[in-house]
Amino acid sequence: MSRPLIKKEHSEEISNRSSNPVFSEVADAFLSRRRFLQLGVVAGAAVSFPLLLKSENALAAAGASPSKIAKAVSLGFTSIPVSTEDTVIVPQGYVARPFYRWGDAVGLKGNLPEFKKDGSNTTDEQAAQAGMHHDGMAWFSLPQGGESAEHGLLAMNHEYIDNGMLFKDGVANWSADKARKGQNAMGVSVIEVKKNGQQWEVVRPSSFARRITVNTPMQLSGPARHNDLMKTAADSKGEVVLGTMQNCANGHTPWGTYLTCEENWSDIFVKKGEMNALEKRYGISDSDDSYRWNEVDERFSVDKTPNEPNRFGWVVEIDPYNPTSTPRKHTALGRIKHEGAAVTLAPDNRVVVYMGDDQKFEYIYKFVSDKKYDPANREANLSLLESGTLYVAKFNEDGSGEWLPLVHGQNGLDSSNGFANQGDLLIKTRMAADVVGATKMDRPEWIAVDPHAAGSVY
Repeated sequence: MSRPLIKKEHSEEISNRSSNPVFSEVADAFLSRRRFLQLGVVAGAAVSFPLLLKSENALAAAGASPSKIAKAVSLGFTSIPVSTEDTVIVPQGYVARPFYRWGDAVGLKGNLPEFKKDGSNTTDEQAAQAGMHHDGMAWFSLPQGGESAEHGLLAMNHEYIDNGMLFKDGVANWSADKARKGQNAMGVSVIEVKKNGQQWEVVRPSSFARRITVNTPMQLSGPARHNDLMKTAADSKGEVVLGTMQNCANGHTPWGTYLTCEENWSDIFVKKGEMNALEKRYGISDSDDSYRWNEVDERFSVDKTPNEPNRFGWVVEIDPYNPTSTPRKHTALGRIKHEGAAVTLAPDNRVVVYMGDDQKFEYIYKFVSDKKYDPANREANLSLLESGTLYVAKFNEDGSGEWLPLVHGQNGLDSSNGFANQGDLLIKTRMAADVVGATKMDRPEWIAVDPHAAGSVY
């Protein structure tokens, strides 16, 4: 979602070259038939395909009033004027105040380093401080299971970094220690926050405080765990990945966990040799003049560690209430450039997760769990994202839509098209979606589920 100004973004240079239909073409055909008038759909920002947005008739059948849905509702404050000033402007009666900035102490007991404006904070100090460039975040009330609006945990992503600001001497004298400090400025923070009168404050120290970085051990779950393409010299079994990075949008679950989404991870990997089809499809490049981790950390040199890129591009589940828990990369949800994970429950209480692949001409996906959510059994719920079915969206010119299952052995997803098993298929999620004929989108980012209109997804 957010983009570093100094960065040459390889992900913009690589697009989906499959022959699958493009959404704009499908939408043009749909609109040319004047389907809006025929269906009586409320005009909005998105084309109203039944796959993602219900029609008025369907909403009425669900007990909602179409006229009320279409009617603008006041937000309850005076709008602000258009401005080009480089500052935060809020409506009258509101106040904006930074309270967790890059370099602020996360709140670890006995480890509260102060931020130094000259970039002289050490690598270890950065691991106990807020990362750079906050993105997706979610609120978790305290105590666990409560509904407090004034005391809770805030989990947030730190998507990318600026080397020029991280170090006292900028990018000169490049070293492994500098790369590690950059790695410690990316990832996720979990902080405890509390409202004191009219002011929000970070609780320091806090037993919940946590920084998750590019070097935090994480378990792999699901079909790609133990897959040959996930194994490295450091992890011969394909079970434990170090870290998460390029964390953009997010999600949260009904059982109180945080989902962080790995987006432009491919930009950090470099391969000088000839690329294979999988590396090309995900945008691995032959250079990186921004992060430069590959120069001093073999993990990010694909020539030296060819399977390491396969260990990124996943949705990662973090339990903010348990600071000693191990984050898990859920391979059942597919490997893409994840922009968000919108979680809802199906009528039968199975978990549904909607996801967008944020790159030109990529796809929209959904995951449906095998097992059902049990509000009385949090421990069992923690495994719900480990198994289920991943689908990709196809839109049709008549306004209908289909969710195409990405299941090994179905619809050409077998060894004849390069998919040895389900784990292999999920590592190659984009390629599987190409084969089944999904509809190419214009960079699908955040997806949201309407809490007031059952079944409506935007």
